[in-house]
Amino acid sequence: MHILQDIALDAFESRKAELKGDGKAGRWFTPLELHVLPKLGRMPVSEIDQRDIRDTLAPIWHTKADTARKAMNRLAICLRHAAALGLDVDLQATDKAKALLGKQRHTAQHIPAMKWQDVPAFYRNLGGSVTELALKLLILTAVRSYPLRHIHEDQIDGDIWTIPSAHMKGRVGATSDLRVPLSTEAQAVIEEARKFSRDGFLFPGTIKGVISDMTMSNYMKRMGLEARPHGFRSSFRDWCAEATDTPREIAETALGHVSGGSVERAYRRTDYLDQRRDIARVWSEFVIRRQSS
Repeated sequence: MHILQDIALDAFESRKAELKGDGKAGRWFTPLELHVLPKLGRMPVSEIDQRDIRDTLAPIWHTKADTARKAMNRLAICLRHAAALGLDVDLQATDKAKALLGKQRHTAQHIPAMKWQDVPAFYRNLGGSVTELALKLLILTAVRSYPLRHIHEDQIDGDIWTIPSAHMKGRVGATSDLRVPLSTEAQAVIEEARKFSRDGFLFPGTIKGVISDMTMSNYMKRMGLEARPHGFRSSFRDWCAEATDTPREIAETALGHVSGGSVERAYRRTDYLDQRRDIARVWSEFVIRRQSS
């Protein structure tokens, strides 16, 4: 008897090589572990049909739409894995279940972002603690939280910070290193952060490792702000669009986004480093200028 629990674990093991950190962050397997396997894990995979799937995911189909979608997609992968093992499964079960569940009513909620006009005033009030220095560098570089929290001395060479592909969002093999130009202000923040560094990490946690994903968010909550750290990427992007004449492909590259179709990307090898260095300088000057106003 081949139960779904065993099939799911085997499917996960076969895909670890294409997941960041071998899937240790739990993002691939967690939707199954939390929302599918508690109800269907002990069932023979060949007996699972669309009604079982519908009944399992109905409680979160509309209220936790993104999680439900991921759980459904992972379950479809498990069923294909079972078929590849030679088991008799209904490969259309997940599609049928979607038809039974209907269109999701959930509206995606964007992470709250600070208006770019308000960023300098916020920056002005940041102090010199590890959390506040991390927020400063996050604002100045417009990178994601994960590579920012894991910034290491080995990644910095002069005015360039190279984020390794393993720290970039995306599948293994589908992402590359990202060179981030550092403005004079960003370099000054890094220099100040070096006073707190541990094992080469500029933003160490209180006891071990690096600061947690919630550290900066909690700081902003305590300040009574609705905006969250990830939203500064949106602040930067809006500033590029509304206050500068930055071409779209350069602004998107600055955020580490993939821009253009596959053929276009195959021929375009530049990362616009010189142009992004200029943007980083102007953005930094904007953020700092209001400090003395």
